[in-house]
Amino acid sequence: MAEGIISQPIRRWWWAGGHPQAIRVLRVVRENPRVSTLILDVRMEAQPGQFLMAWLPGYEEKPFSLAEADPVTLTVARVGPFSAALHVLQPGDCLWIRGPLGRGFTIEGQRILLVGGGYGVAPLAFLARQAIAQGIRVTALTAARRAEDVLYADRFQASGASVVVATEDGSAGERGRAPEVAARLLGSGSYDALYGCGPEGMLEGLRALAAAFGIPAQLSYEAYMRCGVGLCGSCEREGIVLCLEGPVLRFQ
Repeated sequence: MAEGIISQPIRRWWWAGGHPQAIRVLRVVRENPRVSTLILDVRMEAQPGQFLMAWLPGYEEKPFSLAEADPVTLTVARVGPFSAALHVLQPGDCLWIRGPLGRGFTIEGQRILLVGGGYGVAPLAFLARQAIAQGIRVTALTAARRAEDVLYADRFQASGASVVVATEDGSAGERGRAPEVAARLLGSGSYDALYGCGPEGMLEGLRALAAAFGIPAQLSYEAYMRCGVGLCGSCEREGIVLCLEGPVLRFQ
C-alpha cells in the first residue's frame, strides 16, 4: 500500500466492544534502539489518553496509548515478547486493533504543564496538539534517565509547545527526575492545570505537587489490562477499574 494513503475511519461504537480488525502498518519510525512508533493505515475518533488493545497471532492482546488518532499511531517500547514482535513489523504488515477504549484527558485551563516520563510522552503529544489548536499555552516536560532515552521533544516543539527536557544523569537538558523539574516549573509559572503520563512513582509525585500548588491534575495510569471493557477486573486499582474509569484519573 502506498505511503500516505489512509483508509476510511473506524467508527468507535462498533470496534470498542467488537473483535480486533486487521490494519496495515503504513510507516515505522525508530525513535531509539528500544522504542519504535507504528503509524497505521486508519484514522479514528478518539481523545488523547484513550488506548487501543493490539494483538498479533500467537500473542495475548496488550493495551497501548494512542499517540495520535489521525492516522492511528502507537509508540512502543520493547519490554517483552509481544512488544519485541511489534518492533519486527514493517510497512505492509498487519496489526490487529480494537478501540478506542477508556477515558482520556479533558482539556481545561489556559496555561497547562504536561509531564511525560519515558514513553509516557506519547499521549501527551496528542494532547498538546489539540490544546494548542484551542489557543491554550502548553509547556511540555519530557523526562528520561539519559539523553538517548528522551522522546518526542521535536514533536512537542513542532506542535508549538514550550519544551523542557530533563534527564536523571544530566546528559541532556536539566538534571533531575520529572517531579523535581515539574516543581520548579510550577513554582516559577502561573500554570492552571497539570497533566502527566509515566511510571506510577512519577505520577504520585505529580499528584502531590498538584495538591501543593492548588491546581487540578489529570494523570494517566498504566495497568495490566486483559479485556479493556471492564469484565475481567485485572486493572482494578483502589476500587477503580482503569480500563473503564481511566486510564486518566482527575485529582482536584
